[in-house]
Amino acid sequence: AGVDAINVADSPMARVRMSAMTLCYLIQHEVDVETIIHFTTRDRSLMGLQSELLGAHAADVRNILALTGDPPNLGDYPESTAVYDVDSIGLIRIISRLNQGEDSFGASIGRGASFTIACAIDPTRQDLEEEARRLHDKIESGADFVMTQPIFDVSVWTRFLKIYGEKKLPVPVMIGVLPLQSSRHAEFLHNEVPGITLTDKARDRMRRAGSNGRQEGVQMAQELLRELVPFADGTYLMPSFGRYEVAAEVISVLDEEPALSR
Repeated sequence: AGVDAINVADSPMARVRMSAMTLCYLIQHEVDVETIIHFTTRDRSLMGLQSELLGAHAADVRNILALTGDPPNLGDYPESTAVYDVDSIGLIRIISRLNQGEDSFGASIGRGASFTIACAIDPTRQDLEEEARRLHDKIESGADFVMTQPIFDVSVWTRFLKIYGEKKLPVPVMIGVLPLQSSRHAEFLHNEVPGITLTDKARDRMRRAGSNGRQEGVQMAQELLRELVPFADGTYLMPSFGRYEVAAEVISVLDEEPALSR
């Protein structure tokens, strides 16, 4: 379908999933497509973070989205111990030091690593000034590009840029696009999933779509892709319920409108 890379989440919503590192390795070696691993500080000590990062580098998994991670009380194991020796900003600094040939305490690791570091932002967050401040810190700490939580209206992104104080970020940005499946799906995301906030317009469109929710969700995602062209360096799709064919359907618009795939 023309994807450039595949995102692999790290036990999202604090629910047990297959090792993201192992899945990235399998995808890259069996499908021959680059991956972006979502790497959280929730389940790893400072030593464990660095050990696993060095292992990822050896396995050629080198695109890292640095995340703090959802707290265990969101998932099926609320009694599980969260580590959080560092947050996502601290993780970015660690990866940057590995790229410079040092561990977090300044000890040489020999040759410098070659990770590409992504950071996450939520342009729908209520306290956008705090989100903008943290984004600035992430970029200063070494983030190479930005990945947003999913948005459903381009105005959400332009509003964040105004708060940030720039017409364009100093590093490339990939904006998240999540095709909706139904009104029930939209309401669940809006009310139950941290970091995802739908606009009233998007929720209303899905309500009015009724049994045609899937088609409406694809159309909304395609419309957003068109509107994001002046504002984003790329987008990434987040298909729900393992329905990857929906992602392929959304990006079919790239074949119809080549200007979108620049």
